Amino acid sequence: MKPISCDTFVCLPPHTVNNCVVFGKNSDRPSDEVQEIVYVPRQTHDKSVPEKCTYIEIDQVDETFATILSKPSWMWGAEMGANEYGVCIGNEAVWTKLNNAKEDIKPKLLGMDLVRLALIRSKTASHAVTVLTTLFERHGQGGPCSDSMKNWSYHNSFLIADKTEAYVLETAGSLWAAERVTSGYRNISNDLSIRTKIDLMSDGLMEKAVTLGFWDGVTPFDFSAVFGTSSADEDEDRRFSEGKKLLGKYSSDNKFDENCMMKILRDGPSGICMGCDGSFVSTSSQVSVLHGGGGCQDIHYFTGTPDPEYSAFKPWIFIENVTVLSTTSHLSGVKSPEGGRNGKHALYKEHEKCYRMLVKSKKLKESLMEVENGWIAMTKKLVDDYKYAVGKDDDKEKRVIMEQLWNLFDSCVTQELEFYGKYVSK
Repeated sequence: MKPISCDTFVCLPPHTVNNCVVFGKNSDRPSDEVQEIVYVPRQTHDKSVPEKCTYIEIDQVDETFATILSKPSWMWGAEMGANEYGVCIGNEAVWTKLNNAKEDIKPKLLGMDLVRLALIRSKTASHAVTVLTTLFERHGQGGPCSDSMKNWSYHNSFLIADKTEAYVLETAGSLWAAERVTSGYRNISNDLSIRTKIDLMSDGLMEKAVTLGFWDGVTPFDFSAVFGTSSADEDEDRRFSEGKKLLGKYSSDNKFDENCMMKILRDGPSGICMGCDGSFVSTSSQVSVLHGGGGCQDIHYFTGTPDPEYSAFKPWIFIENVTVLSTTSHLSGVKSPEGGRNGKHALYKEHEKCYRMLVKSKKLKESLMEVENGWIAMTKKLVDDYKYAVGKDDDKEKRVIMEQLWNLFDSCVTQELEFYGKYVSK
């Protein structure tokens, strides 16, 4: 089956507010799939014990970094996430001339496994590219990408960002190419999008393209044209084009921020936002604002519920002793494919009960957006207050602010549950 949807975006200076980098993704997955928001703390490991991914085990490393993930509940890997160093990654399904149904379905590393592995093992976007390509070349990509659609598998592309730059990494079978982005904006959908600007590539990429009969060795080497399918899906191409237009529209005044990215992810006419009535849904969404230096300066927002047009983005900040409500993860920790599927966490259940009311009532939707806007403003103020307290070396004030930051995501989830409960009970 050809992949359906998913869109990932990044906007960089000079088009952003305060020279930040803004990352965003809609994860579009089968409608019966639940995504959970999972925090994985920094850890040290016994290297003799392998890392257990969704289908295979790989060599462990000495240390992994704190990471926040949005992940389908049945798999080990993640659709998107961010780490304590301000690295953000989202993947896309892509269809290429090297897709092979029998080979692609064999258990290897899922694209989602690669997202999680790169986040827990990388300190910069460029480092993440190295981690991704090393693991990809060593273990391959493959395996069922859904626990309900057993024969669904695909190749992957990735958008990786940190506070200074971004990379698009696209694969075709065992081959890959990467494009570095240092300014402006970039997006990816479900088609190969790297053309002639290739900054990194797999060994012997061009020679293999000639051997396979995909390239004449004379014309400019265009990765998308060489390895992409000749019958590209018009809807996928439209989403990519529309996404690029929306990035241009909202960044034209050089004031692009988290609100602009949320508007893009909520855009229905472009096909970027997928509601809950189809077989595929925007099951979870992420927006991250990277100000540099990682830690308390970066703010990450996640919905953890489907259809961002009628969901609320909740803020997350990396700080010691941070908490995550069990309501956003029906299991507190990692869950194997054998452990059951798509258990609905409390936030998902309450949002599901209220979803039709949100769609029908403009006033109710606006009320939810007011709650979200309050969280965004509150979080920015807390970050500014914390920086001010640090500058004054005011330990007492820092402690007060840190206590609020520890429970920030937890507190917002509680408020959202109360919001839904208020209207469902009427």
